[in-house]
Amino acid sequence: MGRAEERRARQGGTRRAKQKVKKKGIRRFFTWKKMLGTFFGLCLLAMGAFYVIYLMVPIPSDNAEAHMESNVFKLSNGQVLARTGTVNRETVGLDKVPVPIQHSFVALENKTFYEDKGVDFKGTTRGILKTLMGKGAQGGSTITQQYVKNNYLTQEQTVTRKLKEIVISLKVDQRYSKNEILAGYMNTSYYGRNAYGIQAAAQAYYGKDVSKLTLEEGTYLAALLQAPSQYDWQTAGPVGKQLVEGRWNKALDNMVEKKWLTPDERKNLKFEPPMDAKVAPGMEGQTGYLVDAAKSEMAANGIGEDLLARGGWTITLNIDPAKQKLLENAVKEKLTSKLDPKKRKVDADLQAGAASVDPKTGSVVALYGGQDYMHHMLNNARNTTYQPASTFKPVILAAALNEGAETQDGKPIKANTVYNGDSKRPVKGSKIAFDPPNEDDVSYGPVSVQVAMNKSINSVFAQMGVDADLSKVRDTAVEMGMESLKGKNPVPSMTLGSYGSSPLQMAAVYATLDNHGKKVTPSIVKSAEHKDHKYNKPDPIGSQIISRGAADAVTSVLTGVVDDGTAQKSVAEADNRGNKQVAGKTGTSDNNKSAWFTGYTPDLVTSVGLWGEAADPRVVKDDDGKNVTVPKGGQVTMINGAGEPGRVNGGSIPARIWAAYTFDAVKGGTAKFDLDTDQGAAVEPAYTPPKSPSSTPSKTPSAPASKSPSAPPSMTTSPTPSKSVSSPPSGSPSHHPSKSAPPTPSNSGGPSLPDDPFNPN
Repeated sequence: MGRAEERRARQGGTRRAKQKVKKKGIRRFFTWKKMLGTFFGLCLLAMGAFYVIYLMVPIPSDNAEAHMESNVFKLSNGQVLARTGTVNRETVGLDKVPVPIQHSFVALENKTFYEDKGVDFKGTTRGILKTLMGKGAQGGSTITQQYVKNNYLTQEQTVTRKLKEIVISLKVDQRYSKNEILAGYMNTSYYGRNAYGIQAAAQAYYGKDVSKLTLEEGTYLAALLQAPSQYDWQTAGPVGKQLVEGRWNKALDNMVEKKWLTPDERKNLKFEPPMDAKVAPGMEGQTGYLVDAAKSEMAANGIGEDLLARGGWTITLNIDPAKQKLLENAVKEKLTSKLDPKKRKVDADLQAGAASVDPKTGSVVALYGGQDYMHHMLNNARNTTYQPASTFKPVILAAALNEGAETQDGKPIKANTVYNGDSKRPVKGSKIAFDPPNEDDVSYGPVSVQVAMNKSINSVFAQMGVDADLSKVRDTAVEMGMESLKGKNPVPSMTLGSYGSSPLQMAAVYATLDNHGKKVTPSIVKSAEHKDHKYNKPDPIGSQIISRGAADAVTSVLTGVVDDGTAQKSVAEADNRGNKQVAGKTGTSDNNKSAWFTGYTPDLVTSVGLWGEAADPRVVKDDDGKNVTVPKGGQVTMINGAGEPGRVNGGSIPARIWAAYTFDAVKGGTAKFDLDTDQGAAVEPAYTPPKSPSSTPSKTPSAPASKSPSAPPSMTTSPTPSKSVSSPPSGSPSHHPSKSAPPTPSNSGGPSLPDDPFNPN
């Protein structure tokens, strides 16, 4: 064989060998050529489908929902409470809107409006993906898309509706001028205060025609559009005010960027709040607060404010007319009838809020939002501005019990666990130094958790919060209903209830305890019906978020607060109590800016909050003695309010309101809690541990009685054969002390004491 034949033979063998190598398994189906071909095929298919949709979907006629109807609100017995949603719209031409205000809307909502084709494909794609993922309404729409949604489509959040929005927006952008689209957008948008369109909004917020608005005023209306109720300056909380002012600034800064405003002109513009709203007739008294709460709940569950304002809804509330009347009467009897602003200026500052919930159904059966919606639109039952103070302590104990937490020396945290109750005792195990004082700087020495709850001892619960892990305490609070704590920094001061909450949120927390650890989300809306829309009401009763044992143990401990602690005189000794078992907790914040009592029977949970809200601007001294200006609506002290001498405590007016209402509201109901626990005051007497004879001198102050409690006569018991017990002060001076020291159990039920009772951790 020659060389040529030999070479050809080798090459043929190589080719045959290569032909024999075949890809196996899944690699046979996924090659880069096949994947690229599939990708381009899908792209072509999607483009073809979109083109077909584009041809098939016309620009529809104006949305019938633009013609508003009334909403009807009813009480649980069918009685009509109110009618809302009358038409409030006046269409104006764009020539009536000052050009700088037109630019502020564009600068904030859609900077590329004058150049784009009507659709933001990137933002819309993001919105579709998030809709598919169940994340609700998403932004990213152009002004054209928002106009199309307002004028031609519904407010529902579905992929189909979003695709229609894209197609119609492209066609609208081709058919109409940018000025026509901008005018349509301004005239169909909802601005809050029952105002549709910029002309109605100008009247509602500034009492003038849109043509007379300044740039500052018009820019506020532009900033308002994203969330009208949250950003309405009259009813917005601190966060809402901060957000809307931030959007106001962003709009003007964007105008500078677009060269519609010079930097010098921008500097001279100052934010000024709009005027207060004029309340519609029929919203007097508590009616407006009830309607407000119902609207907010529906908005939180998918029925947007805009859609609700269009009307046509019949909304039935869970409010029980009899209980509602009892609550209003209790507040009047125990508080408002005693207010005399001419005699005591502080009385003009006092505001009360309350929410009452059925723990078995989650129904809000009564609600108190303020003295009169006509004069104070901010709903106090939903106001999360004020500190709940010591009413937060049960959350700490619930988290500790649920997590099986231990003290710093490894002892399980239970109702009879001993802690050091000395005032200003440094918290151990915290990266942030914290040494909180007790009320009036009273030191109690070693005390059980039960006694610490009864007497609301700050130092004990500050340490317990760290022992239980502050992050878990915060998360437990959020799961139980304190949504205002979501995302808050878990710092030691949180244990004193330093983050704001509302009566409605605190009622949720305690209702979850009353419901044996199953989450309760208070609901004021019983049902909502509309001929074109469906309201999907979530179940107010959720899953088990803390164990029944932990929840029942906290309930058991809280019965001690009522029978032997800070709520004894106002609640336990109330004339109308009967045989009802009660659990609850008082709370009084720093500088006496708020006072609370949240409590429950087996059938009803009610949270009552009282706080100082400045009726007018004033100059006051801060903690450092410096003069600071408090604006109208700012937080001020309640000292000497309503004729109370000195501090207004949670165990005084709030507890009296609670008792006057609750015991009449639950007549004939369940008397005793069904508790699955072997600890706490409901199943065993409160225990006061002894003081060590070798300890350092007592830190209990010996100041006058107005500043320090006097100790009752010593009691002797025998937790161990060789030890005696001397009870600590019977109560904080800010509350009504017990008439006698609580009994102590035999040694079979007492806790073992640490080697150094004054330093148990």
